[in-house]
Amino acid sequence: MSNKYGSLSSILLTAIGESTGFFQWPLEHTDSWRRNQLKGASKKSCYESIRRMKSKGLVKVAKKGSNNFLALTSKGELEKLFVKASISKSNHWDGKWRIVIFDVPEEARDKRDQLRGLLKRNNFVKLQASVFINPYPLNREAIGYLQQSGLMNYIRIIKVDEMDNDEELRKRFDLNKIRKPQ
Repeated sequence: MSNKYGSLSSILLTAIGESTGFFQWPLEHTDSWRRNQLKGASKKSCYESIRRMKSKGLVKVAKKGSNNFLALTSKGELEKLFVKASISKSNHWDGKWRIVIFDVPEEARDKRDQLRGLLKRNNFVKLQASVFINPYPLNREAIGYLQQSGLMNYIRIIKVDEMDNDEELRKRFDLNKIRKPQ
């Protein structure tokens, strides 16, 4: 669950985002919660990760009564979706290829890089410039990320029943063990 901000940040983004928008600050959680949810991260590393996320504009401190809480910014919400946008590899292949074709303008180069990152993170293989393929569909979070980030305006997702010369791709995705439906 690693992303460009680091896996601890990914876990914290998800935890903050799923706590109905607010997360107690300073951290009130027990050591056992930290060990279980944050893979044993120390309190110091949690605070450092949160400091980095604040400086990148992903989280903000909100005051509610006499308590402080962490809340995701809109940029943080988008990053949380990106973190959750990963394909679960299945032992069953439906025999269809998912092809993503995109044409993102040069002015939106950062969005194009985000899209490539999402596709690579989900093990899509580059067929040619701006064309990626995978045997498994993108999940709901990935589609949500594409819609909220505005990337969906630049892409088409195609489901293909047949493709010539797909043996190399079948090997690459280890699909030869999985029987293709007839």
